[in-house]
Amino acid sequence: MAAADVRVPHARWAIALAALIVCAALLYLTRTYTFYFDEWTFITSAPDWALRTYFEPHNEHPVMLLRLVYSILLETAGLRTYLPYMAALLLAHAANVLLLFELVRRRAGDLVAMAAALVMLVLGAGWEDLLWAFQVGWLSSMAFGLGAVLALERRPALAAALMTVSLSFAGTGVVFAVAIAVQLLLTPGRRRDLLWFAAPALALGAWYLAFGRFGEHPNPQPTAANILIDPLYALWGLSQGVAGIVGAAGWIGYPLLAVAAVVVTWHWRRGGLDPFSAGIAAGLLGFFLVAGLTRAQLGWQQSGASRYVYVAALMWLVLLGDAARLLPWRGTWRPAIAACIFLVCFNGAVLLFVYASAKTLQMQRATADLQALAAMRDDPCLDPAGHADVLIMPGITPPAYYRAVDRYGDPVAGKPVRDQADFEAARSRLRRTNC
Repeated sequence: MAAADVRVPHARWAIALAALIVCAALLYLTRTYTFYFDEWTFITSAPDWALRTYFEPHNEHPVMLLRLVYSILLETAGLRTYLPYMAALLLAHAANVLLLFELVRRRAGDLVAMAAALVMLVLGAGWEDLLWAFQVGWLSSMAFGLGAVLALERRPALAAALMTVSLSFAGTGVVFAVAIAVQLLLTPGRRRDLLWFAAPALALGAWYLAFGRFGEHPNPQPTAANILIDPLYALWGLSQGVAGIVGAAGWIGYPLLAVAAVVVTWHWRRGGLDPFSAGIAAGLLGFFLVAGLTRAQLGWQQSGASRYVYVAALMWLVLLGDAARLLPWRGTWRPAIAACIFLVCFNGAVLLFVYASAKTLQMQRATADLQALAAMRDDPCLDPAGHADVLIMPGITPPAYYRAVDRYGDPVAGKPVRDQADFEAARSRLRRTNC
């Protein structure tokens, strides 16, 4: 018996229950978190948002629907609690896990699908996408992209609509745009279905010409040298995606990437090049090549950032799940495979807990900075151009912050100062010199 032949009763409900438990635990672990970094750019500018604003890029990404999500949350929950924002993020993560399960299950059966979903559920190496509510844009883009891939088989029109939504949350939707295009191109009887995706492609091109090309690039700016660095950038990102599945990082990613490449190639040689898996591989590679054109100047190892690992690991799980369907499920193979899955999930969960604990300390610092802003509000020595902490909320001046909390509520009202050292340091940074 092969792994693909194993049937697990109520597998879908088991994964849904696991996702509920893990996401509830993450919501509890992040209960003291507060708004951080790029979120403040959205928050302080939100009162001035016009229709045009929704189409303006953020770090080169189309974020129309991400702005809409923040607009709704700010007008309802405000800034008094971070929990609704984290709940939205974890809902998107749970959706990714369930959709990954469905996608792998179609091709590799219940057992392999459950393993892939559980690994993704506790992907500690992708902690940045699981512990920062702002990444709801990336995770929602991935969820609608997965939905598009699932819908493609029978409903290409629905797939095109879901692809449009994916690209409206973040540029990470390009992973699935490439995957779907390659899959249809390699399937002779389905090439006409590409016409359904003409409208989303034209819309994305029009958005780029009208808005996207004016987006802010990271400092230093990208140069033509990025084309030369791009292959290294992509190779490192691919390796860290594989390593992230087992909770590892760094140079060990290269041998793990070699093993993964051999496994996928062996699967293709044995069963023939499958348009679906070829599309997934092309989407994964295309993601890093496109990102490298605007980000490689930051260093080729930047592609190993945890927010990229989440994306890459998800795609690798689809590819490797396809190959794992042929694994034998008999004799000593059963406990060996079960032990490997347990160890990978356990390692990922421990890593995620460690990062959640570390970020709790960072959030104490962020809270202290906000408390310093509140304490300095009526101080005659307040520097209107001062910054509480350029590492926590860069570019946000006191007037912009006060306007936001007056409209949406104070996120630190009634909270005691727990990080006295950073509170005092932030106050000193907010004071005018020689005052």
